[in-house]
Amino acid sequence: MPAASAPLPALPATFRPTRTRVVLLSVGLAMFAVLAVVGLVLERLHPGERATFILTGLLFLGVLALLARPHLTADNDGVTVVNLTRTRRLAWAEILRVNLRYGDPWVFLDLADGTSLAAMGIQPGIDREQAINDARALRALAEEHGSGTGGEPKQQP
Repeated sequence: MPAASAPLPALPATFRPTRTRVVLLSVGLAMFAVLAVVGLVLERLHPGERATFILTGLLFLGVLALLARPHLTADNDGVTVVNLTRTRRLAWAEILRVNLRYGDPWVFLDLADGTSLAAMGIQPGIDREQAINDARALRALAEEHGSGTGGEPKQQP
């Protein structure tokens, strides 16, 4: 199925690795809860040690929440790519190609300035089909709104 024949999603559209996000945030909350309960239940701990258990749980939760942050938001003017610590706004004309090849950890955007930008908001780790569908939708949007080129995201068994 060519990307151009796929129906375009309504804008603004947000792409994020939903299952990965649920797993990361669930594990982070569980780890925080366990460490907080252990820190509060152990009778022989001093207040500073109890606080250390709780702060360690918060640190784990914070790191996992940071890993769950990536997403892409497409609107009429372009795409906002939010990765772990950086956010970049791109006009549609800047995006030449949307790539998701077999084995790639996430989508890569080939840009008009000759560089490539990782877009971690579409990643096939846990939900490959969602990532492929999201990559196709983003490719169709890039072709519709900008100077994007190129066919299907590659999917190999």
